[in-house]
Formats: sequence, structure tokens, C-alpha cells
Amino acid sequence: MTQHLIIATGAIFGMLAVIFGAFGAHALKKILSTDQLHSFEVGVRYQLYHAIVLLALGFNAKEITSATYWCFTIGIVLFSFSIYGLVLSDAKGKKLRFLGPITPIGGLLLAIGWLLVLVNAL
Repeated sequence: MTQHLIIATGAIFGMLAVIFGAFGAHALKKILSTDQLHSFEVGVRYQLYHAIVLLALGFNAKEITSATYWCFTIGIVLFSFSIYGLVLSDAKGKKLRFLGPITPIGGLLLAIGWLLVLVNAL
């Protein structure tokens, strides 16, 4: 895992989190219910948190393993992006229910990523 790839991944996820957050706060605010908007914001928040973690780890590349990188990267995609899909499809009246079980798998990968950071630190 190269330092540049880790930093670039964190930067892309961070940029997308800002774009999605702005989109949610402005365009989606008019079409989503309060609960849907809250769920969307949770996806954005977790994406941004983990983008920042990837950046921090990337700037200290010797402190990150490939497994940690992939847990955070795949975890962000499965967790946050499944929430976006669930919320947007629900708002259109055609909820993509198959995404429901994907969200906790993403959350589990994020938690494993944190565990790997801890193990590496010890």
C-alpha cells in the first residue's frame, strides 16, 4: 500500500463527503423526511470521519497495513454508500431493501479497521 494511494483515497472520500453533505443540506432537504435526512447525514459524517483517518494514516504510511486500508475503504463504500442508496431509493418510493444488510457489513469493516489500528499501535 503506497502512501500516495492512501492519501488520494482519503482525499477523494473527503471531497465526496463535502459534496454529498452540501447536496443533502440543500437539494435533498426539500424532498427527504427528517428521518431520511438524518440517515443521509450519518452516512456523510461516517464517510468524512474515515476519510480523515485515511489521510492521517497515509501521512504515517508505516503505521498502516493493507488490511487496515481495505477495511476502511470497503467499509466506507458499504456503510455510507448503502445508506445513500437506501435513503434516496426510499424517497423515490422504491426502497432498495437489498442494501439494508450491506450497511452493517460496512460498519463491521470500519470497526475492524479501528481494531487493526489499535493492534498495530500495540
